[in-house]
Amino acid sequence: MSRIGRLPIQVPTGVSVKIDSDNTVTVKGPNGTLTQTMHPEMTIEQENDTIIVKRSSDNKKYKALHGLTRSLLNNMVTGVKDGFSKKLEINGVGYRAQKQGKKLVLTLGYSHPIEMEEPAGITYEVPDASTVIVKGIDKQLVGEMAAKIRFKRPPEPYKGKGVKYADETILRKEGKSGSV
Repeated sequence: MSRIGRLPIQVPTGVSVKIDSDNTVTVKGPNGTLTQTMHPEMTIEQENDTIIVKRSSDNKKYKALHGLTRSLLNNMVTGVKDGFSKKLEINGVGYRAQKQGKKLVLTLGYSHPIEMEEPAGITYEVPDASTVIVKGIDKQLVGEMAAKIRFKRPPEPYKGKGVKYADETILRKEGKSGSV
């Protein structure tokens, strides 16, 4: 058995899960609704306030799908209950972020400011000029948008300037050494 796939998913109060015959799972909670179609070979069963994922055979492909399906369902339940967030830090002289309506405006040393619209289900928070927080209920979309913001100016190893995740460490390089 998959170590991850065999674990049951606890459904907290205030969250409802609906499983259709074609393995389409709809999870509703206080933060919103998420819907996803799972692989047809995975069996998803709901018993009271727990969800159990089972696989049809011990084929290598289905073993991998077992853990994946359980993780996706757990992320859906966690997302509609608590939500997900990613914190980004901006380092560099003159580098800053600000929010204008539903737009995130980044000044990252280019000749023009970079504007990014909030997609559906995602919100940007800018507590100060050097911090951006991406929030949402879909873990995959939150991570994708945080990665897109980071991609606009990835951190460089010499001075550490750029956009980085809050928990990321940048391996610093020494730079040129003078002649002897």
